[in-house]
Amino acid sequence: LGETVIGRGTKVDNLVQIGHNVKIGHDTILVSQVGLSGSVTIGHHATLAGQVGVAGHLSIGDHVVIGAKSGVTKEIPSGETLSGLPAIPHRDWLKAQASFRHLPALRSRLRMLEEKVRQLEQTTLNSQEQ
Repeated sequence: LGETVIGRGTKVDNLVQIGHNVKIGHDTILVSQVGLSGSVTIGHHATLAGQVGVAGHLSIGDHVVIGAKSGVTKEIPSGETLSGLPAIPHRDWLKAQASFRHLPALRSRLRMLEEKVRQLEQTTLNSQEQ
């Protein structure tokens, strides 16, 4: 097991779990209930909001912001802002969240349209047979 290193000026809030062999850059913020699996590397000036989880052996770049309750399962280059599970670009996550409440109505509408298409296809087949 390698050393766990926490950079100068980094703030670690309450109930944060830092695994073995983790390297955290300087001036990074880990808000409450963040969990870092073993061998994670986090760059400088990063922010991991509350309840972010990071899978093992991943690198997170400098100036990265990860929104609350996000799950990081892939490498993150410097300068990215992500949210969600799995973590995706924050703007995409916001759009998905805005759409989420409309999904039941969209699903019903899609089923209705699929049935109309099926009926039209059947009508076309019947008229071609005659």
